Amino acid sequence: MARNPSHRVVAIGSESAQPMKNVELQRYRMPFYDVSATHPFARRFDIECHRATAVLYVLSALRSAGFEPDLIIGHCGWGETLPLRSVFPNARIGVYCEFYYRFDGQDVHFDPESPRLGADGVVALHCKNASTLLSLAEADFGLSPTDWQKQTYPAEYHGKIHVVHEGVDGERLQPDPRASFLLPNGVMIHPGDEIVTFVARNLEPMRGYHILMRALPRILRERPKAQIVIVGGEGVSYGASPPEGQSWKSIYLDEVAHQLDLERVHFLPNLPYDDYVSLLQTSRVHVYLTFPFVLSWSLIEAMALGCVIVGSDTAPVREAITHEVNGLLTPFHAPDALADKIVSVLADPAAFAHLGHAARATALGRYEKNACLDETMARLGLERLEAGEGEAETQGLLKAV
Repeated sequence: MARNPSHRVVAIGSESAQPMKNVELQRYRMPFYDVSATHPFARRFDIECHRATAVLYVLSALRSAGFEPDLIIGHCGWGETLPLRSVFPNARIGVYCEFYYRFDGQDVHFDPESPRLGADGVVALHCKNASTLLSLAEADFGLSPTDWQKQTYPAEYHGKIHVVHEGVDGERLQPDPRASFLLPNGVMIHPGDEIVTFVARNLEPMRGYHILMRALPRILRERPKAQIVIVGGEGVSYGASPPEGQSWKSIYLDEVAHQLDLERVHFLPNLPYDDYVSLLQTSRVHVYLTFPFVLSWSLIEAMALGCVIVGSDTAPVREAITHEVNGLLTPFHAPDALADKIVSVLADPAAFAHLGHAARATALGRYEKNACLDETMARLGLERLEAGEGEAETQGLLKAV
């Protein structure tokens, strides 16, 4: 849309928002607010209302300057979309429907090792949906990246939410037999080596880090040439925090460290994107585990790169991976079963190579960026410009925020 000179595209974001070419970025400031005096059930909503106020100021300034958008799209989970309809009542509004919190059947109480919520915790969790529901009720439509994520929302809203993934770049994400990656110990790895990869924003239970660590002793014992490369931070993205002064990474590493050859277990921080791609291009088996929660882009990217995937047999993963068709599924809570599958792939890569080819075909067929973008634009009632277009005059003026 921004490439088309007949469109005016404005973005509103927090102070950390990154600029984009041909997009007018309006930032808002979100200072710290002490919500300790707010009722615990309402604290998240209190913060979201402060964020809505900050966005409201920017919206009002745009309106005062004569800007009247035809289309507005925003994430409905943070409070930013709460004031949209009141300021621009005639705009077509779409919201990004990422996740709806529930106390059963999803991430909460999935892992028996995770804390259990009492009645007050369940109510507080339910209240986290407040701004999401208010924004979705006011919106004309919703967009959700996977069918499972759409299904987390109340059934009465399903007809309003379209499933369209953001997509991955199939041209950039390709297998490369010449790829290489330098490990922290100075060893250069290549496709064909016995490389097991695991990637998460942060190493925590929600993404199955503890299950992988418990599978490692057997993997390293049975495959003496295997190298394990684990990428992720030591913070918390999702779920419960570890005890004060500790990290989930250290807790689960300490649990099995005495059984591991630590010279073959390599921990890396979050990588620059090109390095991340190079690493996955060397992988013989890529492990992706998750609670029933938001599906990571990294799974689809690994599939596009032709990785042989061993994934958790959980609902979000089953939407992308069919067992023994384009990957292998394993019970989430079973480290021995995970080790079985990884060892099998490491021992006989030729027998499983077809899974990597099929994974790439799935990624290109269902999640390729351009096809997903075409679908998104169709849902918006627009046509997408191909790269290089945009100089010719077009009918109408679409003003989007």
